[in-house]
Amino acid sequence: MPRSIILNNSNNMKSKLLYPTLFVLISTSLLQAGQEGWKPLWNGKDLSEFHRFNGTAKYWIEDGAIVGQTREGSPNSFLCTRQLYEDFELKFEVLVHNALNSGVQIRSRLKQDVGDYGRVYGPQIEIEGGPGQSGYIYGEATGRGWLSEKPKDKTHAHNIYKNDEWNQYHIIAKGPSIKVYINDQLVEDLADQGIYKTHPSGFIGLQVHGIKRGKGPYEVRWRNLKIKEL
Repeated sequence: MPRSIILNNSNNMKSKLLYPTLFVLISTSLLQAGQEGWKPLWNGKDLSEFHRFNGTAKYWIEDGAIVGQTREGSPNSFLCTRQLYEDFELKFEVLVHNALNSGVQIRSRLKQDVGDYGRVYGPQIEIEGGPGQSGYIYGEATGRGWLSEKPKDKTHAHNIYKNDEWNQYHIIAKGPSIKVYINDQLVEDLADQGIYKTHPSGFIGLQVHGIKRGKGPYEVRWRNLKIKEL
């Protein structure tokens, strides 16, 4: 057999051995790059990295999740990070009682001239059972109501949020742009210069909505909270 053919076969064999190795290395590098920058939003052990503001809802840790429970007659309650965030991606899973409205505040602040500890205000990502407005963005205590256009029309209630199940949220806040995905579906793509001007940064807050007397108690649970600053 000619030597040149032997050499070519040898080179082909080396290529066959090399390509799978390169594929594994490249795939691993891409996976690591995709995971880079993500960190847990809290320590997973206690609630020392949070403040509770406004209401008297109860918060505790159970099975690796943060649980919020309504308290009869309480106004809206917020468990808020001590750390402030500007541009970021936030991911979490949430399970809420079908009768309870909840949400996650982003880039939010305190109105210092309201109450003993101030009033939480800023963009809120809606959480509620379906059909509902989950994933749309509300201006909590901003005086603007819904920042999203769709929920102003009741026909835009949807069933992307699955009742009685854990649902995945992915929020991307970059400049005036806020995108919200629920269960990998894009629900909201908002660009609002006004809210960005007043709230370019702030804390993240887990809301337990107020309820009327004689109702509840209802619970909402969050788990696998992680954040990537951009």
